[in-house]
Amino acid sequence: MKVIVCGAGQVGYDIARQLSGEENDVTVIDHDTERIRKVSESLDVQTFQGFASYPDILDRAGAENADMLIAVTLSDEINMVSCQVAHTLFNVPTKMARVRHNAYLEPSWRHLFSRDHMPIDVIISPENEVVAAIDRLLEAPGAIDVIGFAEGRVSLVGMRLNQDCPIVNTPLRQLTELFPDLNITIVYIIRDEQAIFPRDMDQLLPRDEVYFVVDSHHISRARSIFGHEEQPAERVVIVGGGSIGFQLAQGLEKREPSINVKLIESNKERAEFVADQLDRTIVIGGDALDSEILEEASVPTAETIIAVSDDDEVNILASVLAKRYGCLRAVALINETTYAPLISPLGIDTAISPRDITVSRILEHIRRGRIHSVHTLQGGNAEVIEADAMESAPVIGVPLKEARLPKGVLVGALVRNGEVIIPRGETAIEKGDRVIIFSPHNAIKKVEKLFSVAFGYF
Repeated sequence: MKVIVCGAGQVGYDIARQLSGEENDVTVIDHDTERIRKVSESLDVQTFQGFASYPDILDRAGAENADMLIAVTLSDEINMVSCQVAHTLFNVPTKMARVRHNAYLEPSWRHLFSRDHMPIDVIISPENEVVAAIDRLLEAPGAIDVIGFAEGRVSLVGMRLNQDCPIVNTPLRQLTELFPDLNITIVYIIRDEQAIFPRDMDQLLPRDEVYFVVDSHHISRARSIFGHEEQPAERVVIVGGGSIGFQLAQGLEKREPSINVKLIESNKERAEFVADQLDRTIVIGGDALDSEILEEASVPTAETIIAVSDDDEVNILASVLAKRYGCLRAVALINETTYAPLISPLGIDTAISPRDITVSRILEHIRRGRIHSVHTLQGGNAEVIEADAMESAPVIGVPLKEARLPKGVLVGALVRNGEVIIPRGETAIEKGDRVIIFSPHNAIKKVEKLFSVAFGYF
């Protein structure tokens, strides 16, 4: 597959890295010399310097023969025009664009992106995706990640284990014996930033980040067994009144009228605008790192602080201060990957990465065959894929213990006729099953072959 990636920032780099690693023909365009140099030196891709919206640049990049164009530059307008030019002049079959500004995404303007106007096949909105991710975390206190699959019937949940977790130091093979009614599959463990693929003799240790696939009806039970029985937040403090913070507050007002929400915004004009637009949220103008402002926002008595300003340092420090003052949980928006190792040692409960979320959404539309959704873990080192089992798949009708799945690959759940099945060794996949598959990145090609999903893309 020939893919043109417009934009060599963090998202563009990650997409190019993953696709080139899977032996696709990838070309990257960016006007920034330094970003193009980094891509050229570290990835096996073609590069062109220039603006991706210019027809001559797209022509030189081989748009005439491209199967897909992914526009993820820092400019919404360049992304949209790149797709338009790719369609009109080069007839590129599939076009994706990252669009950040909500003004373009209003439902009343949805016809803007129709094939007759601005033909973009997939619109990715990082801000909307981040808001949805944080909403899911609020619904499952104690989780560091929650992703829904199969129309919400199945969930991927990540949790960090505490010292008093009842299953610490317990071999994984004993979990089913100890908790026969626990309908989960542990698929991934991160320990000291290292990936561990579960085996029967592995045991869980304090501070492990454990990811498991679970019947969504069993999330509460699973949280309890993993040592997290926190109650849903009644008092929430949001740091940052930008697009994400504003949407979060709006959503909480609509869905959870009983929750007390306070929002801190440093820009006076923005604070006034947000205050005018919101009904019950108390908006406080000031610096989220100022102890007096944190006291005014009642941070010491809040259950959750959500730091989503446009400054990573502010988000990290505000979260750390809030925890020190007594706030129970902290969620921080982090754009720079270099900060990731600091999150757990600093006591921040969850880091939200717009980059990882955006990459996941793009991969949903790149992975071959009957793919419904994709979620990346640990910066793309692993993926959880939701797919339909095809009749020609080699794994159909074979007990999973005999299926010879590649190392690290696990089937986390099946959905058959609306029923969630957490598979065991004797379970066999049937045609038409919705399958939730965990796979290390280096096994993706083998997974495609095993599940017969390599019939084309998009």
